[in-house]
Amino acid sequence: VQLQASGGGLVQAGGSLRLSCAASGRTFSSSSMGWFRQAPGKEREFVAAISGSGGRIYYEDFVKGRFTISRDNAKNTVYLQMNSLIPEDTAVYYCAARITYTGSYAYTGNYDYWGQGTQVTVSS
Repeated sequence: VQLQASGGGLVQAGGSLRLSCAASGRTFSSSSMGWFRQAPGKEREFVAAISGSGGRIYYEDFVKGRFTISRDNAKNTVYLQMNSLIPEDTAVYYCAARITYTGSYAYTGNYDYWGQGTQVTVSS
């Protein structure tokens, strides 16, 4: 499985961005997908995750009500709609896929594949 994240950029506080993560391979619909982010000097942290069918969705508290994760299995793509962005959201955003692992969606070690990351910068 290869993952290609896109959609990052520079936006003013209060603005919106939509990240996309396109996946190759025929296992996408059975893969749970997650979004993580990593700011300079900080550890990679969980943002959101969605099960293969889309029936289960999880968010980290700091994005609840502002970010929305979704997926289109026909297009092998997962999205992260980010609204009401704040400077603290500035980070490299990574998508990840998990096929073999179970357990917490928030743990980076529970994902099999990672995308290359896309930079999101929110100016004040």
